[in-house]
Amino acid sequence: MPAWTNLEDELIIADYFQMLNAELKGQSYSKTEHRNRLLTHLKDRNPSAVEYKHRNISAVLIKYGMPYVTGYKPLPNYQTLLEDEVLEVLKNQKGIEKVFDDFASKEIVPKKTSLDFAKWNVAPPAPYVEKKTPVRNFKPVRRNYLAIEQRNRFNGEIGEKLVYDYEKWKLNEAGLPRLANKVKWISKEEGDGAGFDILSKNEKGKDIYIEVKSTALGKESPFFFSSNENEFSEMNSNSFFLYRVFDLRVHPKIYIKNGKLQDICSFVKPTNFKGYV
Repeated sequence: MPAWTNLEDELIIADYFQMLNAELKGQSYSKTEHRNRLLTHLKDRNPSAVEYKHRNISAVLIKYGMPYVTGYKPLPNYQTLLEDEVLEVLKNQKGIEKVFDDFASKEIVPKKTSLDFAKWNVAPPAPYVEKKTPVRNFKPVRRNYLAIEQRNRFNGEIGEKLVYDYEKWKLNEAGLPRLANKVKWISKEEGDGAGFDILSKNEKGKDIYIEVKSTALGKESPFFFSSNENEFSEMNSNSFFLYRVFDLRVHPKIYIKNGKLQDICSFVKPTNFKGYV
């Protein structure tokens, strides 16, 4: 199949941003309708090629700290030219940062659906590594909206409450109500400095330390952790667990990983530095 032309890239990027704007504003749209309409202008492409290209665009956006269309899991094996084209479109997207900021900062309103904890825990995503490309001399947006969304206290509280309830449910289901009563929401009761959010118990009654990271995006979205959380996970690696809550607005789910954060992650990118002269 021939390489994508600049015109084809422009068409699919514009279509992607239409879907992204609608999704972040909570508006309904059909991915199938978008794809079928797009294919009428992409005569040499098939639905799979369009799907892969949409996923490539998601990978570019995640790399620069921006939300993405949740249904298109990031796929980082894209041509460098696509990254340049996405960034160029972003420069000309009037009002896009307001849309990103509203998504990342405002109070989340989850859909009222019954949550089945028995089906809540799913497999973690496959290991993911950002594509390495030349350093750009400009940033298309000024802020890391993925990091801002994670710091959104509304998201955090909803995710932590779900995990708190899940841990109590899990222990009660195991016939251990005495241990269920010992589950503590540490970040709410004692503050954020402990290095974890929820203190729970395993079925043998031993402490487990749970760090909750929540997002309205998909499970492939990166998460951010502090040096304090990193150090705590190193000191308590056997009993430290990451509970990643995702798809928070619609159908919340989690995946769980055990160990120190540096090992849990397939790829860690430093974002803060401290220096002495």
